[in-house]
Amino acid sequence: MTVLYLGDEHIRTIGLHWEELVDSIEVAVQIIDSGDYAQPIKPYLRYRNPANRIIAMPAYIGGSVKTAGMKWIASFPGNIDAGLPRAHSVTLLNNAETGIPYAMLGTPLPSAARTAAVSGLFIRHYLKTRTASKRLKVGILGFGPVGRLHYDMCCRLFGEHLEDIQVYDIRGCELDNPDLPAVDAALRHRTRLASSWQQLYNECNLIINCTVSSQRYIDTPPAEGTLLLDVSLRDYTAAAISGINAIIVDDWNEVCRENTDIELLHLESGLTEAQTSSLTDVICRGALASISDSEPILFCPMGMAVFDMAIADYFVQRAQALGIGLQLK
Repeated sequence: MTVLYLGDEHIRTIGLHWEELVDSIEVAVQIIDSGDYAQPIKPYLRYRNPANRIIAMPAYIGGSVKTAGMKWIASFPGNIDAGLPRAHSVTLLNNAETGIPYAMLGTPLPSAARTAAVSGLFIRHYLKTRTASKRLKVGILGFGPVGRLHYDMCCRLFGEHLEDIQVYDIRGCELDNPDLPAVDAALRHRTRLASSWQQLYNECNLIINCTVSSQRYIDTPPAEGTLLLDVSLRDYTAAAISGINAIIVDDWNEVCRENTDIELLHLESGLTEAQTSSLTDVICRGALASISDSEPILFCPMGMAVFDMAIADYFVQRAQALGIGLQLK
């Protein structure tokens, strides 16, 4: 048995081609909608410190991808204070027909890129349903690896739609970070460091939460027509989001648990699955078209293992085409 191994240096050599990554997620959503997938609820391993968790994310995706596998991802928020990355992950891919492993990836970067690509897909379809004059005032709360990749993705895919960009992180932001080499200089010059989350929240119409906050802190309802991409899932109080009618989830059964903002709305406001739309509704059935421009929209993506398998397979295909990686026997 030979297994292709891709480490961080291999992934960075391949690069983050956002259009292709977003396309991969769109194909995966279409495959999910066809029913040719399997994705059990992911278990959380916790021990000693309940703030830490290691999550198993197994999935099969059929269609044009045809792979199975699992991502094993550790999230230890306290690592940040020790100068270590919060998240570490590896992904193993198996041949869907034989079960034979064929690739193993060190996936901190692909995992974060998957998260940003899902956001990119949502923004792509959001813009299709808005008026042609829609201008985005993007605000990114939390400027760690996931926040920086969202910034890079938004600048490279939606630059012509960006009127303003603000970023805020309680630990400070570095716009010259090596994660951001391809951001257009004009967009970088238009990027402002907000003095507080309140300033960013009040002045932007696309809010992307990428924090590791241990407490909910956003307590104000969004302005009319604001799109909230609730990537970090635990930043909003019920008072801030209980009045939102347009709520989108990637998977209700995954996201309505683990103290997420969706579970908060479910427990405190009686939110049910029937009152939400799914990402497949948005991508495959144009669910955003019926939402008025003045209506705030909340998207809460828990993170689907199917998307991780699709992105991992994408990088394997790119690596094989470029002759990149280590062959382990």
